[in-house]
Amino acid sequence: MPNYQHLQVVLRPNQSSLSSSFNSKVLLLLTLLPLTLATLAFVLQWRGGITDPTTRWAPPGSQHLFPGMDPSPLSPTAHHSSPSDCVSLGRGASPSFPYYHGWKFDYGSNLRPKICITTSTSAGLEQILPWMFYHKVIGVSAFLLFVEGKAASPDVSKVLESIPGVKVIYRTKELEEQQAKSRIWNETWLSSFFYKPCNYELFVKQSLNMEMAIVMARDAGMDWIIHLDTDELLHPAGAREYSLKQLLLDVPGNVDMVIFPNYESSVEREDIKEPFTEVSMFKRNYDHLPKDTYFGMYKESTHGNPNYFLTYGNGKSAARIQDHLRPNGAHRWHNYMKSPKEIKLEEAAVLHYTYAKFSDLTSRRDRCGCKPTKEDVKRCFMLEFDRSAFIIASTATEAEMLNWYREHIVWGDKDIKMKLLKKGILTRIYAPMAIIQGLRESGIFSSIIASAPTNRSKGKFFSSIGSRNSSRAAASESLPSRRIGRGREYQATVRKVLNIESAACYEAAVPPLSPPGMDDVPLITEV
Repeated sequence: MPNYQHLQVVLRPNQSSLSSSFNSKVLLLLTLLPLTLATLAFVLQWRGGITDPTTRWAPPGSQHLFPGMDPSPLSPTAHHSSPSDCVSLGRGASPSFPYYHGWKFDYGSNLRPKICITTSTSAGLEQILPWMFYHKVIGVSAFLLFVEGKAASPDVSKVLESIPGVKVIYRTKELEEQQAKSRIWNETWLSSFFYKPCNYELFVKQSLNMEMAIVMARDAGMDWIIHLDTDELLHPAGAREYSLKQLLLDVPGNVDMVIFPNYESSVEREDIKEPFTEVSMFKRNYDHLPKDTYFGMYKESTHGNPNYFLTYGNGKSAARIQDHLRPNGAHRWHNYMKSPKEIKLEEAAVLHYTYAKFSDLTSRRDRCGCKPTKEDVKRCFMLEFDRSAFIIASTATEAEMLNWYREHIVWGDKDIKMKLLKKGILTRIYAPMAIIQGLRESGIFSSIIASAPTNRSKGKFFSSIGSRNSSRAAASESLPSRRIGRGREYQATVRKVLNIESAACYEAAVPPLSPPGMDDVPLITEV
């Protein structure tokens, strides 16, 4: 026992000494480790091994600035020449939006689904470029542009042809000959619109262009096709990251068509110049409103006009590209072999910027040669408001037109406006405005214009499609639906993929339709 006690006394000093030594080493390690890591990081950054996060997104030549502190090299200050109609596209000396720097906008990406937009347009670059690049941002891969008028002019078309993912199709004699062979002329679903002027003529032309676009989109490996006018923007609300790709990726595989209800622009001033970046208020579609709210506030919502919307209210649609697909008018798609399974989106919409500028009154008038009488305008326009606007634009003075525009289109009454906003009939949408303004500030529009080549490949288009399916769309240069098909017979060629000889009874084309009116209340409440 005494020996054991002696041993404890001997060992205690040794254990205490070991513990003190261990603690000293741990403290030394904790002191040296941060210093060593900091030294290593400094050496790597000095040698270029680490990118400073504050300069990662900065444009070349401004590597020590935070994003937005220096104008982008794509800004208009770097280019001093542009077509006269595009001066405002890259305007301003405001800070750049450098996050778009070097972005390829997903063209050629293997990400699915691949989405194609087709349009028939006569607009200029000031409208087409913001429209196009906005849709590139939200996930559109390719554009098929059937151009006429200003859009087909050399200054505009050379720019459009230089953009990756864009195919420009001109209305030429060769196009008319291709489209004159369309099977549509021997079918009945579009026949009630044949040989009529103005809106009917445009409707036929759009439908026939859509038919040709289906073949081209399929050849390009697209998964979805959408027909959209250049005064319309898709609004993929409810989709993760505001992505149209994600929206369509989430659509079940057995769905053939997706319907986007349309919202209509509600302007608050008569001096709007650039609707995409100046209009934030929209009237929501009937399909996105409680029925009691829609009909309960119908009188206030119409703003003294014939209907809830100024123009159409039946939205636009996206179609999955597959065998036997065909257009069914400018608003819908159909299939020769089956009734497509369709869904209607509960949040996403098409934003329609209709009559958003005062000049829209006269531009519509100048595109139609009808007489400004109540009887004659019925031959030219499908919707009541278009008829009234045409008569006013054709008969009134400039001052009278402006007063009419303020009374019927501009929302100047703040009390009514706030009441409808609270009820959810009017709504604020800022995402498209922010995206397009960011694109403008990045300088991408002015860069595209300045870098466009001087030569055009107008003639190459037909050589590339000459051996393809001859069942395309069709009309004529100025009055297609009135002239084509008259004076001689056209024998349409049946699509090879159909492999059928007899045509079934086809569903009639869906025209632009007004939203439900007060006369529809009993019918809807019964359902």
